[in-house]
Amino acid sequence: MGKWRGNPWVVLLTLSLGFFMTLLDLTAVNVAIPNMIDSLHASLDEMLWVINIYVLALAALLITSGRLGDTRGPRTMFIGGVALFTLASVLCALAQDPAQLIGARVLQGLGAAALMPQTMTIIIGTFPPERRGTALGVWGAVAGVATIAGPTVGGLLVSSVGWRWIFLVNVPIGVLVLAMAVALVPDVRHGARRKLDLAGAGIATVALCCLAFALTEGERYEWNAMIWALLGAAAVLFVAFGLHQRSRQGSEPLLPFALFRDRNYAVMSFVAATVQVGMIGLFLPVMLYLQSVLGYSAIESGLVMAPAMVVSAVLSPMAGRIADRLGGKYVLMTGLVLFAAGLAWLALIVDPGRVWWEFQPALLVSGFGIGCLFGPMITVAMYGVDPRMAGAASGVLNTIRQIGTVLGSAAVGAVLQTKLADAPLVDAVGPTLVLPIAVLTIGALTCFLVRQKRTAVPEAALSR
Repeated sequence: MGKWRGNPWVVLLTLSLGFFMTLLDLTAVNVAIPNMIDSLHASLDEMLWVINIYVLALAALLITSGRLGDTRGPRTMFIGGVALFTLASVLCALAQDPAQLIGARVLQGLGAAALMPQTMTIIIGTFPPERRGTALGVWGAVAGVATIAGPTVGGLLVSSVGWRWIFLVNVPIGVLVLAMAVALVPDVRHGARRKLDLAGAGIATVALCCLAFALTEGERYEWNAMIWALLGAAAVLFVAFGLHQRSRQGSEPLLPFALFRDRNYAVMSFVAATVQVGMIGLFLPVMLYLQSVLGYSAIESGLVMAPAMVVSAVLSPMAGRIADRLGGKYVLMTGLVLFAAGLAWLALIVDPGRVWWEFQPALLVSGFGIGCLFGPMITVAMYGVDPRMAGAASGVLNTIRQIGTVLGSAAVGAVLQTKLADAPLVDAVGPTLVLPIAVLTIGALTCFLVRQKRTAVPEAALSR
C-alpha cells in the first residue's frame, strides 16, 4: 500500500467514495418514506423530519467544519467524518422508532458536514494546478451520479431487502473508505496549527439553522409568524456574525473576508447557488410529473433520468480538463445555457400522452450542460485562494450550494403549489420550470464577470 500513498488518483478515488456515500443518502431516503411510515408506525411529518434534519445539520455546519479542516488538518476531519457517518448509518438501520431514526440522521448530517469540505481541500492540495480541473470534474461527476443513483438504488433496496438496507449499504463503503484514507491519503495541511473562532462558529451555526429550517419548513407551516420570526432571527444573526468576523480579520476568522475580495470566488459562490436551483428544477417537478402524471415508479423515473446523468458524469472530467487548458469561464457559460435550454425544452413538451423516450433529447441537453459545470466552477472559484484558507473556502462554497438547494426547494415548491391551485399537475410543470430557467440564465450572464486568470497549459504538462 505504501507505493500508492499520496498518489493523486488513488486519493481522488478515496475522497470520491466518501463524497458519494453522503450524497447517495441525501436522495435515497425519499423513496423509502412509505415503508418507514409502516414499519416505524410514524406520521408523514416525522418522516419528513428524517429527510430534512440531515439537510439542516449539513448546511449549518459546513463552514465550521471547513475551517476545522484548516485548523486540525483536512485528513483528520475527513477520517473523523467518515467514521461518524458510518456509525450513524448503523444506528439508522437499527432504529426502532421515529425519534431514534431522526437522532441518527442528525449524526449522519454531522459526519457528512465534517468530511464534505475536506474533499475539495485535499484535491486542491494533492493535484497540481494543471490537473486540478480534471480532478474536480471527476468530483463533480460523482455528485451527478449520486443524485440520480439515490432514488434508483433506494427503490431497488426497498423493494428487495427493505428500507434499513438504504443505511446498511453505507457500512462496507464507509469501512473501505476509512481503511483507504488512513493508509493512502496524505496530510496536506498548510502552516502551523491554528485556533478555531468558537464564538463565530456558534453564531454562524445558529443563523444557518434558523435560515435552513425556515426555508425547508416554510411551505409546510404556510409561512406563518414562526417562520418569518426565524427568517428575521437569521438576518439579525448574520449581521452579528459579519460584525464579529470584521473584528477578527487580523486573528484567524472563521470567514476570511479576503475570499470575497477575489472576484472569481465571489462570482462562483453565486453561480453555485444558481446551479443548485436548476438541479431542484430538474428533479422536483419533473420527477413528480413522471410519477404522478405518467404513472412511473420511483425506479422507472430514475431510469428515465439516468442517461442524462451518465452523459453528465462522462463529460464532467473532460470539461475540467478543458478548463485546465483554456480557463473555465466559457465552459461554465456554455453549461449553464445548455442546462437552461434543456429545461425550456422539457417545459414545452410535457403533456399526459408522452412516453419516456420523448424526453431524452431535452434531458440529454440538460445533462450535457450539467457536465460542463462542476469541475470548471470549483476550479475557477479556488484558483486564487490561499492554500491556508482552502478549508474555509470549501466550507463556505459548499454552504452556499446547500443554501441554494433549500432556497430552490422552497421557491420551486412554492411556485408549483401556486400553479396547482389553478391547474392540474401536467399544466403546472411548464410554468414552474420558468423559475429555474431564469435563475440559470442569470448565472450564465454573471459568468461575464469572471476574470480569465489561466493561460493555456501545454499539452505535455497535461499528459505527464
